[in-house]
Amino acid sequence: MTTRNSLFKSGDLQGALCRYTQALKLSDSPSERGVLYRNRAACHLKLEDYTKAEADASKALDADPSDVKARFRRAQALQKLGKLDQAFLDTQRCAQLEPKNKAFQELLRQLGTQIQQKVRNPLSSTDARVQQMFTLLLDPSSQPSDRQKAAQNLVVLSREEAGAEQIFCNDGVKLLHKLLESKQEEVMLSALRTLVGLCTGHQSRVSTIAKTGPSPLGMERLCAVMGSEVEAVPLAACHLLEVMFEALTEGMKKDVRCKDAAILPEPSRELRAMLRHLLDMLPAPTVSGPGRDSAINLLVKQVPRKSLRDPDNSLTLWVIDQGLKKILEVAGTIPEISRGPPLTDNTHMSCSVLLSKLYDDLKGDGERENFNHLCEEYVKHQFDSSGMENKLRAIQTVSVLLQGPSDVGNRTLEMSGVMDTIISQCASKDLAHQQVAVEALIHAAGKAKRASFITANGVALLKDLYKKSENDGIRVRALVGLCKLGSAGGTDFSMKQFAEGSTLKLAKQCQKWLCNDSLPATSRRWAVEGLAYLTFDADVKEELVEDKQALQAMFQLAKAEDKTVLFAVGSTLVNCTNSYDVEKPEPQMVELAKYAKQHVPEEHPKDALPFVEKRLAKLLEAGVVSALVCMVKQESPALTEACRECISRVFLALVERQEDRGTVVAQGGGKALIPLASEGTDVGKTKAAQALAKIAITSNPEIAFPGERVYEVVRPLVSLLRLECTLLQNFEALMALTNLAGISERLRQKIIKEKAVPKVEGYMFEEHELVRAAATECMCNLVLSTEVQKLFVAPGNDRLKLLVLYSGEDDERLRKAAAGTLAMLTSEQPELCARIPGTTRHWLEILQALLLSESVDLQLRGTVITLNLMQAERTLAQQLMESEALEILSVLAKGGAPEQASVARTAKQCLDVAVEYGLIKNNNSEGDKGLATGP
Repeated sequence: MTTRNSLFKSGDLQGALCRYTQALKLSDSPSERGVLYRNRAACHLKLEDYTKAEADASKALDADPSDVKARFRRAQALQKLGKLDQAFLDTQRCAQLEPKNKAFQELLRQLGTQIQQKVRNPLSSTDARVQQMFTLLLDPSSQPSDRQKAAQNLVVLSREEAGAEQIFCNDGVKLLHKLLESKQEEVMLSALRTLVGLCTGHQSRVSTIAKTGPSPLGMERLCAVMGSEVEAVPLAACHLLEVMFEALTEGMKKDVRCKDAAILPEPSRELRAMLRHLLDMLPAPTVSGPGRDSAINLLVKQVPRKSLRDPDNSLTLWVIDQGLKKILEVAGTIPEISRGPPLTDNTHMSCSVLLSKLYDDLKGDGERENFNHLCEEYVKHQFDSSGMENKLRAIQTVSVLLQGPSDVGNRTLEMSGVMDTIISQCASKDLAHQQVAVEALIHAAGKAKRASFITANGVALLKDLYKKSENDGIRVRALVGLCKLGSAGGTDFSMKQFAEGSTLKLAKQCQKWLCNDSLPATSRRWAVEGLAYLTFDADVKEELVEDKQALQAMFQLAKAEDKTVLFAVGSTLVNCTNSYDVEKPEPQMVELAKYAKQHVPEEHPKDALPFVEKRLAKLLEAGVVSALVCMVKQESPALTEACRECISRVFLALVERQEDRGTVVAQGGGKALIPLASEGTDVGKTKAAQALAKIAITSNPEIAFPGERVYEVVRPLVSLLRLECTLLQNFEALMALTNLAGISERLRQKIIKEKAVPKVEGYMFEEHELVRAAATECMCNLVLSTEVQKLFVAPGNDRLKLLVLYSGEDDERLRKAAAGTLAMLTSEQPELCARIPGTTRHWLEILQALLLSESVDLQLRGTVITLNLMQAERTLAQQLMESEALEILSVLAKGGAPEQASVARTAKQCLDVAVEYGLIKNNNSEGDKGLATGP
């Protein structure tokens, strides 16, 4: 602590800040953490980071509400943030605790003056600040540091309702428009972030800003900003439009934030106007590649229904009607061949995801048939047009469809002449033509019937291209085609398309391509695609994990800008970790299948558990966790639900061994799992939630999920308490929730809010003894909350009876949990004590059995329950003293081994209560403290 404080005193604020942060990660003591938060708040104050200063001071006060230094620092931060009323209350409390402190009195005086000025003229100070900020930002001669500070202040001001209203009412939108016209990245970003503050949750402002007519901005201008070439601007503009969409769609579900609280009409008209602008962006040649990707990303997020339980898919139908051809136009663009809109490496994949989302959102055969018809009509129009360029556009469109809604892609693939043209163009002398055709051939091999057709007709062609082509891009694509066909048997060891050892040779070549830094990233990405297919073979898995250079090259690609590689990396890792689902048939069924001469899948010997564990260790050593964490952070349509599921599966495999969980958490795995558990496929969310449960069982949840993150873990864990989940998942969720419930009342309230208590009670009746015990342990911690205690106090239920009966079971773990819960309840709710004799006529035998147990833990629980009963009512104490409990307590009170000290002390307290009641008396006639029955 001295070193940290000396750094602060010497003026090395950043150094002190780092030391305090490191110390917080290591400290488990609440009081010590409170002091560290208070000191770190002082660093933030000096560095003028007032938001963080307020947050740290608040955490210090949570640890110790009487910490006057922490309260004063929070008051200083609140003053700088303009929260004068809150700052005044904190300072007033400080002055009450230390009336003679001059610093407190001076701050009180300053705050009083500022509050009075604000009351006299509440708008002028904010207006002046807004004008001053815009003046600085629009003045090219102002200092860069002043402009940066003004931009930050404007963003902060827009996040407060009063500040946002002042910006909006004082021609702020026009001024923000001028900032967007500046073409300076930092200024444009500040303007967009300020607009986010204005639009968040405010439907009326969004409607005004989005209108093209009278609004100084309008959707046309915002789309133009999103389509600009400035690097970070398209992403910021995309975020703004996302906020605007959410404000319009959610506006009718909550109170509208505006002065007159006007109820606005159904926003579908504004929504469709915004969507129309996005659709118009897609084929526009003036829109940049990143801008186009952002527009597609927005359509992916905003158009399909969030839940299939929602019957209204009208927005999807409208987009298909108005924009499907525009999406297909982008999908069919080949930058190397035809003139068209600028694309990035991710655009075609983004189109595949959008098309897939739209198709999946359709409700009936009629809607799907219309989608198919529109796609076939577009492909046919391109294919029938004169010139090879149009035919290649048609083939490229088919490729994109095969990667998205594959059923639609297969129908277009079966159109007359399409497959023949693909095969013929694979032999074209034009490299661009060849590339398009080979990629289409690879995607066409996805279906079993197509794979067999291509195996018969295209393998020789692909081998020829691989061996003879002088272009590396063509060779690597041909290699992937061979990989895909060579893995058609999946994990079934007996179903191999190629000769023994062929897949291993292909894999070695893929690894060689992958490690070749001189190749473009797109070619190396195709090498990963090949491995995604070849790693169905356990020999290939073993070969790959031994090649650390290839693994790290793959991980680097996963972190790069080309997001199209994400699913291939995820699939490869799922195969290497054997985290795919395998249904093992019962031995009797296998024998029957053999007798009937039916095919029986065979597992490769190297897919046995010892081999898998070694592969997991190799992947961890190579840095797989950091790659997975980066993949989760990607804001791209390429991070599909299927891709998220792959990542969840791999994470679950990585945390299977308890000793590896610390490594996963230390590299950010715990944080990455939280969004995976809330978004994606049902299987993916369940796998991620189970991985979170495993971490929360064996690690300190407050360290594994620091700060507010620990509260985000609760919902995924509760989601595992379903009949659809396995008993293992139920058990691990209950264990994890037990740990969380023991941390703080706030966490218990979060668990209660997620409606976990009835589910935990349900599992207390589970036949499996481990699950039943885990549920009872969880309840033991939950009863620390008064809200749960009241459930037991409520009349007309058998909750108390269940606990008494469980306290007499043979299962020691269940007995400990039930008796612990009883001890807590009888202590916190004494009225329950009188009900215990009515639960079962064997209650006294059960209690005596606890006292006589060989387990010290059970003895302690028994003595605590006995003490609570005796203190609650004299009649209960009399019943106990007239039973064998008196003799048992007398023996326990004499003590014995050191570990029994708590038992002896509690037993003696029981006897002391009996003495006070006059039920027994001390007998000291022979110098020893003895006991005799009272009158």
